[in-house]
Amino acid sequence: MNTEEVHHLEDIKYKVEKMSKSNQIEILKILNNHKNIKLNENKSGVYVNLSFLPSNIIKEIENYIEYVTAQEDSLKQLEMKKDLFKSTYFMDNDINHYE
Repeated sequence: MNTEEVHHLEDIKYKVEKMSKSNQIEILKILNNHKNIKLNENKSGVYVNLSFLPSNIIKEIENYIEYVTAQEDSLKQLEMKKDLFKSTYFMDNDINHYE
C-alpha cells in the first residue's frame, strides 16, 4: 500500500469518526452486508482494518459519506434560509408591534 492510499484510508477513518453514532451504525450495516468482512468489537466499540477492505466496499463507504455530507450541507442551507426569513419577516413585525 502506497502513501497516497494510506492517506486516503486515514481520511475515510477521520470522516467516519466525526459522524454521529447513527451514521456510524449505517457504516457498520454496510460492512455487515458483506459476510467476508471481519469486525472486531470490544467495550470501546467496533474496529475495522480499512486496509483489508476490498475497493468496492471502500467505495460504498465513500458514497455513504458523500451522501451524509450532502444532506448536512442541505440542512445547513435550509437553516440559513429559515433564519434569514425569520429575521426579515418576523423580527421587523415584533418591533412594530411594540411601538
